[in-house]
Amino acid sequence: MPEGDTVFRTAARLHQALGGEVLVAADLRWPDLSTIDLTGQVTTEVVARGKNVLHRLDGGVTIHSHLRMEGQWRVEATADLTPRSLRNPQIRAVVGAATWTAVGLRLGDLHVVATSDEHTLVGHLGPDVLGPTWDADEAVRRLAASPVTIGAALLDQRNLAGVGTMYAAEALFLERLQPWLPAASMPREAVALLVARCHRLLDVGRRHAVQSTTGNDRRGELHYVHARSGRPCLRCGTTVRVAMIGEAPRDRTMFYCPTCQGGLGPTDDGRAQRPLGTTGPGGREGRRSPYAGGR
Repeated sequence: MPEGDTVFRTAARLHQALGGEVLVAADLRWPDLSTIDLTGQVTTEVVARGKNVLHRLDGGVTIHSHLRMEGQWRVEATADLTPRSLRNPQIRAVVGAATWTAVGLRLGDLHVVATSDEHTLVGHLGPDVLGPTWDADEAVRRLAASPVTIGAALLDQRNLAGVGTMYAAEALFLERLQPWLPAASMPREAVALLVARCHRLLDVGRRHAVQSTTGNDRRGELHYVHARSGRPCLRCGTTVRVAMIGEAPRDRTMFYCPTCQGGLGPTDDGRAQRPLGTTGPGGREGRRSPYAGGR
């Protein structure tokens, strides 16, 4: 799932292309939205709110989208779009002006609401890590009051908005924290340092197309632990592992180093884990699941 820095760059790109422009096309291929006519309205701004994109129009409405796991917005030259290219079954939205058109592919959510009602979609979110009103103290307060593990609390957008599985794993590793520590039992100073780390990582990430938490842009060395299960930790050499965190069905994968981060997680069975995408027995490519035996 795209993280807050990716969504931030997406919104900035859409605003650069469409801000101040009159819509000449607005094809929303979504149940209950397909008959809405937004042509003739002017884009006032496109902004990110956590992992949400808010495309505001001068008619007092907002096109809200969430990328979920595989969604993306692409900006195309309007003159280059053809009827054939627009028949792509993965397209969920086409919002265009005279020069540039935004094409939404595989979007996870799409809504049109009154701009004054945006709170019904994003009002539950915690402080936006990359937002203009970022409130680190409030994020610390919410995390420290969470009844779940610190890893699950970081991924709960109600505590702070924009942190996904990659930045959660990397921030916890850099702070040498085990993801399964109860959030409410942690020293407040440790939570504050973790929040500051998340902010720094995403703030750097929003400025670059390639997300790297190590400062290295070489393939396989972009991150310390994320997606590196079965490979040596870049700090201590111990094999990086992955296990589930959070309550099903909303549990997520968490990559970590048991040596640097206080031992095996309670959901980790300790079995050997192959590196992602490696070849398994019989010459067949191993499952994309991070678990050696699958789940």
